Amino acid sequence: MKSERSRQLSTAEERRETVLRTAIGAFAARGYWGTTTTEVAKAAGISQAYVYRLFPSKELLFTAVVEHCFVQVRAALEQAAADATGSSSEVVLKAMGEAYARLISDNDLMLIQLHAQAAAVSEPAVREAVRQGYARLVEYVRGSSGGSEQQVQEFFALGMLCHLIVSMGAEEVDAPWTRTLSAGIRHY
Repeated sequence: MKSERSRQLSTAEERRETVLRTAIGAFAARGYWGTTTTEVAKAAGISQAYVYRLFPSKELLFTAVVEHCFVQVRAALEQAAADATGSSSEVVLKAMGEAYARLISDNDLMLIQLHAQAAAVSEPAVREAVRQGYARLVEYVRGSSGGSEQQVQEFFALGMLCHLIVSMGAEEVDAPWTRTLSAGIRHY
């Protein structure tokens, strides 16, 4: 019996992965409200009807994209925790923070997170996907780092600050306020 890793993807699974990858770029560029399933279908080289066959609604497609991005973040944090040079919560959290800073240098991933947070305000399914994604990440970071509630909260707060700094291009502005926001934060 073949392992799960070595099995071949079916055509439908391959198409689903293609649509998902294509949708990441489309939603990153134009957000939840600005992206149509027609645009995703065209970019993926398939019909809109086939997109709906794979993802019965735009909402389900977007939440699948959001979940995919949370999986990427978790994988980066797991690798960082495994590669950390020590086991103290400070060392593990710092390693995970560095990994996250590298990860959000991929603008699509960061943009999906920002668009998801914006859409979560008024779209209940997106809100639930964001909640579930963060719930899993917070519990993972808490468990793998052994950090206190305050350390875990600061880890996520710093991540949000990184989003702000990167999204507004703060490194391009040499001013007291950007130096204040960016102090001690590494950008890639």
